[in-house]
Amino acid sequence: MLVLLPPSEGKAASGRGAPLKLESLSLPGLTAAREAVLGELVELCVGDEDKAREVLGLSEGLRGEVAKNVDLLTAGARPAGQVYTGVLYDALDLASLDAAAKKRAARSLLVFSGLWGAVRVTDRIPSYRCSMGVKLPGIGALGAHWRAPMAAVLPEVAGDGLVLDLRSSAYAAAWKPKGEVAGRTATVRVLHAPTRKVVSHFNKATKGRIVRSLVSVGAVPSGPGELVEVLRDLGYVVEGEAPPRGAGAAWALDVLVDEVH
Repeated sequence: MLVLLPPSEGKAASGRGAPLKLESLSLPGLTAAREAVLGELVELCVGDEDKAREVLGLSEGLRGEVAKNVDLLTAGARPAGQVYTGVLYDALDLASLDAAAKKRAARSLLVFSGLWGAVRVTDRIPSYRCSMGVKLPGIGALGAHWRAPMAAVLPEVAGDGLVLDLRSSAYAAAWKPKGEVAGRTATVRVLHAPTRKVVSHFNKATKGRIVRSLVSVGAVPSGPGELVEVLRDLGYVVEGEAPPRGAGAAWALDVLVDEVH
């Protein structure tokens, strides 16, 4: 099982340990694309701070995020699972998993990123600010920048099992499963059952809980249909059905939640 996650907008401070080593990150086929984004981002932030804020979409109150990017090559790195924070990651709560569940999370979770492309939760990275929606001066739109390298690397990473896609639309644009991989991919919406509307906060929290449930019990669904049954056994209310045969499309699942929290 491969679980695709969005990053968090807010991130924990960089660690005090050794700085980033690009060559040590998972998915080495993305290294050249990572080097290009990293170089452009540092160059942008070393220069005109106001221009950097404009490009990165940062308010006046977030000037400190530019300085974060200036130090990307020298700041201490820490596991990505500790860097990413926010509602989804609070609900997932990797730190409190038992040892076996942590190993399963390390194998199956992949966090998408405007800067790194995608990383495992055990990959050591510094804190940074660069969303997938950014257009860097020398590269352009990051979503487009990542499509070719992702298309070359991700099908092999996906293997022959389930792909559970929990990314937001901006990050989903960087890689769309196709063909046979799409047929064993499931996307998930979380809906408030009484209104059938998506509400951002509990959408993220429920996705975090779903991932925590799956890695905690060691569930390895072979495909979307089996995932539906596993989630129902875990107490989730799930709706969804297979796309038309031969459509080459992912399953679209809805998880219904009664309480907004």
